[in-house]
Amino acid sequence: MNKVGTVYLVGAGPGDPELLTLRAVRLIERAELVVHDGLVDPAVLAMARRDAKLVSVAKSRARHTLPQGEINALLVREALAGRDVIRLKGGDPFVFGRGGEEAEACRAAGVRVEIVPGVTSALGAAAAAQIALTHRDAASVVSFVAGQCKGLSEQNWAGLAGKGRTLVIYMGVKTAAQIAEKLMEDGLAPEMPLAVIENACRPDMRVLRAPLAGLPELVEQGRVRSPALIIIGEVTAREDAVVGRFAAEFAQ
Repeated sequence: MNKVGTVYLVGAGPGDPELLTLRAVRLIERAELVVHDGLVDPAVLAMARRDAKLVSVAKSRARHTLPQGEINALLVREALAGRDVIRLKGGDPFVFGRGGEEAEACRAAGVRVEIVPGVTSALGAAAAAQIALTHRDAASVVSFVAGQCKGLSEQNWAGLAGKGRTLVIYMGVKTAAQIAEKLMEDGLAPEMPLAVIENACRPDMRVLRAPLAGLPELVEQGRVRSPALIIIGEVTAREDAVVGRFAAEFAQ
């Protein structure tokens, strides 16, 4: 019987290679095959052996190198051929990374899967901007939502943001106007403070601030580009948080 390889779903963290886990580093360094997302930093990929095969399955809002079903099939095919596969995913595989779908596909095909968690983008971005997602004086609840998905307007976000709560929105740059409108319609105050963190944990990171009502203008005039996270809540206005470029510009 032919040997079946293992698929390792590895979190590459928010960008900075030094935020990788030791387990992730060891797997990358010995890998023969690395299937990676577009958001994985080149410095992380550079840790692989010179003879390692690197396969990009980068996705964007308008274009996918491979549809998700084909990515699943690729992982299964390579493992059934006897190869161990390192599947590198930005952030954490199980936080908006579709790692659950890939793990299910592998298990259904009889392929062993190991999950190596990573620092999810929300935690990395908040730490880099020195924003405490929970704070005794400001928030005791944190929620993560995806701002780029089907049926955004029909989703019920009521109660996820407001006094004592922090809302972190992944993939919300393109839908910033709809997000602001949706939250205000749900009763969130237009003056609720927020921060947009672009290229978190990287040398060109920016932290931009505005009230909720100013989110669309902030994204447009600040020329915010993905990857970026939106953090909404009183924790973003604390004096100990890092003040980024454009903060004063959009404060009104």
